Amino acid sequence: MQDSARPVIAWYLTDGKPGHENQSVGLLEALARQVPVQAHRIRVSSGLRAAWWWGLGVFPSARELPAPHIIVGAGHGTHAPLLAARRARGGRAVVLMRPSLPSSWYDLCLVPEHDGIAAAANIVLTRGVLNPVVSGGVHDPARGLILLGGPSRHYNWDPQNILWQVQSLVKQEKECQWVLSTSRRTPTFMLTALQSLKFPNLKVFACQMTPPGWVAEQLALAGRVWVSEDSVSMVYEALTSGAAVGVLNVPCKAWGRVVRGLDGLAEKRVVTTFIAWRQGQTLVPPRQQFNEANRCARILVERWLSDH
Repeated sequence: MQDSARPVIAWYLTDGKPGHENQSVGLLEALARQVPVQAHRIRVSSGLRAAWWWGLGVFPSARELPAPHIIVGAGHGTHAPLLAARRARGGRAVVLMRPSLPSSWYDLCLVPEHDGIAAAANIVLTRGVLNPVVSGGVHDPARGLILLGGPSRHYNWDPQNILWQVQSLVKQEKECQWVLSTSRRTPTFMLTALQSLKFPNLKVFACQMTPPGWVAEQLALAGRVWVSEDSVSMVYEALTSGAAVGVLNVPCKAWGRVVRGLDGLAEKRVVTTFIAWRQGQTLVPPRQQFNEANRCARILVERWLSDH
């Protein structure tokens, strides 16, 4: 295993999008539970500059950093910089989600199975995107959590329909103490409408008012979690926590890989749709543990880091 005097040097490249960075952090935190890791965050941008660096074999963004063992990136904006960094400083290039450049150019691609790409020697399929949530917790059946997203390129946001679903849950499951949180995408008027709901068993929080790590804490406490269908990454975070997960209906704009992935979870009874719940189906915890970040971290150790 990795000598504690020689930690794994990990660079993680970020395009500044929290959802993308969350995936890299999830992988590196899981890796740090297995071997000592020294992680360095590097802000990058795509475009001609990254291609120029790649061609020249330079990577000025990390000139002062120690040479990496692995370089991780998620999101289109990190794809060319990953290759530039590897050419300039060495290490293994690990891309999260399907890359926009040929997958054979990367040492390892960790790709959600709903992206529709076949597994290969350097392609590992994952159940959803990676995240930093750790399995376990209290999961009190008398505590519920509702997590709302907002308008997105895959889904049409229907405020009245979401309000009706929230009210239906809180009214019918009176024995449960519900906590609801919005997200950065939730429209302001939606938060106002939610805060006007008068239920003794419902507390509404604006995401801007919650501290870092708050959602992970709530996921560990809640026995049942409902997530709006547009928040795909949050669905997988809830599943990773080990809670029973339901999905609030949000009309999709088109049948694509994201919608197909969620429908597959519902068909396998991994999640319960709101319509199925209305018909009497109960939420059940996932039968198989979702811990994809840990699994992928083990793959990194087995392939490259066990003899450092």
